[in-house]
Amino acid sequence: MNLRRLFAVARKEALQIVRDPRSLAIALLMPLMQMGLLGYGVSLDIRHVPLCALDQEHSQLSRGVVASLTGSGWFRLVAAPRDDSGLRAALDRGRCAAAVVVPPDFSRSLAATGSAPLQAVFDATDVNTANIALGYLQVAVAQESARLQSREAAATGSAMPAAGSIDLEPSTWYNETLDSRNFIIPGVVAVILALVGAQLTSLTVSREWERGTMEQLVSTPVTALELMLGKLVPYFGVGFVDALICLALAVLWFHVPMRGSLWTLFVATALFSVVVLGIGYLISVHVRSQLGASQIALLVTMMPTTMLSGYTFPIDQMPAAVRAVTHVVYARYYVTLLRAIFLKGSPLLELWPSLAALAAFALVVGWLAARAFRKRLD
Repeated sequence: MNLRRLFAVARKEALQIVRDPRSLAIALLMPLMQMGLLGYGVSLDIRHVPLCALDQEHSQLSRGVVASLTGSGWFRLVAAPRDDSGLRAALDRGRCAAAVVVPPDFSRSLAATGSAPLQAVFDATDVNTANIALGYLQVAVAQESARLQSREAAATGSAMPAAGSIDLEPSTWYNETLDSRNFIIPGVVAVILALVGAQLTSLTVSREWERGTMEQLVSTPVTALELMLGKLVPYFGVGFVDALICLALAVLWFHVPMRGSLWTLFVATALFSVVVLGIGYLISVHVRSQLGASQIALLVTMMPTTMLSGYTFPIDQMPAAVRAVTHVVYARYYVTLLRAIFLKGSPLLELWPSLAALAAFALVVGWLAARAFRKRLD
């Protein structure tokens, strides 16, 4: 391999990037746009769930329980129907996604037995909202139960909780605020790098065909390996600039905790960049149309990265056949690494399986890309 020829090809490709405003826009503006859109526009949190409350007792205690549910910020009281038919009508019309029913003997049961039932009804046409609202309601009820027990203990001077009571002490690790943004933003980095890297490199060789410069390139003494490295090195640098932009936005703007090693993050990013750049180069060698190459690159990078990497949907909730397919999706390992580095601060010893998988992908894709180009015009 001749370094002089390699640098000449790399310089030529860098000039193409600078002189092509579309490439610069893809490389520099798209990360900013996607971080903004996905960071602010995508959220797995549900706030102010519309709540209906049917209070059949109308006591101070029952009103306090309803007030505690709406005071948590998770629920917003939108209706207080007077009977079951009004509650059913509110749910049928979609006015509320959840409803609670305080029975007429709520206070009496609580005083007599130390526990009282509280019925909850959910509109499960939106399963995700119903599941999340159920979790919120369980936490809110547990908090109110603990408050009532503390007040009763203070009033009676007893240090023991009421008989039959359960003291719930929830604990959350790694994402203590349960903010879905901390879960989403690290995955956005993978989406951006996959899209930008493959989109840009899918145009490298196909551009030569469309502009009629392939004959000149074939006639030079540049080898296939030198051509590949020369074409990809500038985009590798662009990819790292994009990664740094995303890292700065994630930590400084979206306040995502960064608890792991930057060096481990850079190694993982370098391996992932090699994979996506190699895939884009492979597409560019085999598809001579820039439009066709760009569309294929979008298909083979964006779909697996968003749907099968764990970025959008939990892998352990997928069917067994789909889970098996995710093992050959390179983005799965990078998304796993990003979340472990950002949120858990995992040491290198715990990350080596995902790093080894990415390294294997990088070796295979790099080998295929190096052998893809042939100095022929047919």
